[in-house]
Amino acid sequence: MTVTETAATAPVPPLAARAIAVGGSPVRDILAVTARREVINFAGGLPAPGLFDREGIAAAYRAVLDAEPERALQYSTTEGEPTLRTALAARTAARGLATGADDLIVTTGSQQALSLLATALVEPGDTVLVEDPCYLAALQVFSFAGARIVPVPCDDAGLDPSALDALVARERPKLLYTVPTFQNPTGRTLPAERRAAVAEVAARRGLWLIEDDPYGELRFEGERVPWVASYPGAEDRTVLLGSLSKVMAPGMRLGWLRAPAALRRACAVAKQAADLHTPTVNQLAAARYLADSDLDAHVARVAAVYGERRDAMLAGLAEALPSGSTWNRPDGGMFLWARLPDGYDATALLPSVVRHDVAYVPGAPFHAASPDPSTLRLCFVTQTPEEIGEGLRRLGAGLAGRWDE
Repeated sequence: MTVTETAATAPVPPLAARAIAVGGSPVRDILAVTARREVINFAGGLPAPGLFDREGIAAAYRAVLDAEPERALQYSTTEGEPTLRTALAARTAARGLATGADDLIVTTGSQQALSLLATALVEPGDTVLVEDPCYLAALQVFSFAGARIVPVPCDDAGLDPSALDALVARERPKLLYTVPTFQNPTGRTLPAERRAAVAEVAARRGLWLIEDDPYGELRFEGERVPWVASYPGAEDRTVLLGSLSKVMAPGMRLGWLRAPAALRRACAVAKQAADLHTPTVNQLAAARYLADSDLDAHVARVAAVYGERRDAMLAGLAEALPSGSTWNRPDGGMFLWARLPDGYDATALLPSVVRHDVAYVPGAPFHAASPDPSTLRLCFVTQTPEEIGEGLRRLGAGLAGRWDE
């Protein structure tokens, strides 16, 4: 039989069901569509690139590669480089939560930490509680794990502990995922008394807590609220996630998790299967930066600029959004949350807005259950106050359908 006479090639087996069922990120899709330089983009969750400490980070890499190139370019331990873990533990302890280097695992961004936790904790069909609305990539992670995702009712201050208590009693969930400080997407911060109540519910009902804190250091007004992990009842059941992405550089892809010993070991095994370890050179450069530079001073400078940019956005929203719209005033972080009047659909309006060379993220994808089509997320940190003013002018024209601008 010749090659041309062979039978038709059989199709390859199908993709896993979860790869088909879980969609991509609408934020990533919007960023791809609006990548043109002329677009003023309020859609991304990107730190301001002009504020990166390029010289300090470059000096850290040079120092590491000059002093110990063999180590920097070699494989490392799964749990992370001891020098970086020690530095991160010291920063965590200084903020009120006793932590040693062995309590931490360094991850390839805190997003990987979330994926490792889903692998270690969630069986298909397990119930996971999330805030309403919730960080979009967390919804993706838990969906990939096969979880049943149930939103906890929230108000302007964050999740309602009484509603949480009732849901835990009824749904028997495995865990609660929360971003209590400058939440993504809303920018809101959970008050101290609610944090204490969440810890109490978790202890009394038997519940894991995943406390994600990528934005907590970016405060530009008000007093810091302690981590949920520091409240009575939360000690043996809370995983705290941290990140250098928003305070140093997201391209370094450095995050970490602080977890009880048994769960930490399970996450280490999951990480071995995922990527063996986070890049050594990045870890050593970050440790060197923390030793040689004043990260707290850098963060304070960044937060001051972000505060000015938040104020610029707040100053122009009343004119940009339709009459009857509402929005919040975050004390830090990168986002604010707006709600258009009844009858407005932020998703349907987005194409018109993009034609005016400005973009936002509709709020609907951030909801695990019933979306609110009138909501939208605005990132205020990437552009200058002047660019924000122009972007809001374009936003107002796009929402009003004006083409004579």
